[in-house]
Amino acid sequence: MEKNSILKKIGILGGTFNPIHIGHLILAQNALEHCGLDKVLIMPSGCSYLKDPKNIADKDHRLAMVRLATEDNDSFCVSTIETEREGNSYTCDTLKILVGDNPDTQYYYIIGEDILFTIDKWKDPEGIFSRCTIVCAQRENQPDDGLKDRIRHLENEYNAKVILMDVPEIAVSSSMIRKLISEGKSCRYYLDEKVMNYIKENHLYEV
Repeated sequence: MEKNSILKKIGILGGTFNPIHIGHLILAQNALEHCGLDKVLIMPSGCSYLKDPKNIADKDHRLAMVRLATEDNDSFCVSTIETEREGNSYTCDTLKILVGDNPDTQYYYIIGEDILFTIDKWKDPEGIFSRCTIVCAQRENQPDDGLKDRIRHLENEYNAKVILMDVPEIAVSSSMIRKLISEGKSCRYYLDEKVMNYIKENHLYEV
């Protein structure tokens, strides 16, 4: 195979997914279509060093919910690479493994615009930017000069490759969903119905 012969374009949407909700799925679908990806790996973190573990459901529960939420979309694949690995989940390590095991694949790491302002504080940002293209979701039809300045900085500092993608702004977050559940309120339409039933059956996020 020639060095520059890229056979596959694979997206990665990582996160705690505590729990996975419609905003995550819409983001993944938009990236799939915007970048012409073959698949999107939905990748729950094992141990997220950036968040308080006391507020995070067990990784087996989070993985099960991701499987339920994505099982009807053949373009989404659940990745267990981080949930199976011991210790903290570092994106640089994950990308190093994926690129090493799949030299025929170009990876696209999907993030929200808030992450773009902190990603260079993650472990080994040089390794991250050298192994993937960043796909950054911005609020639809709302260009942000600060965001563009940030991209130029990352391009100059790390030779980063960043693609901007418009996505509909949906006011939903995992923390909001956990709060609703703890208050006994409905999360209908925010969650896949199978995920909602799983949360109820396993009494997740209740006080």
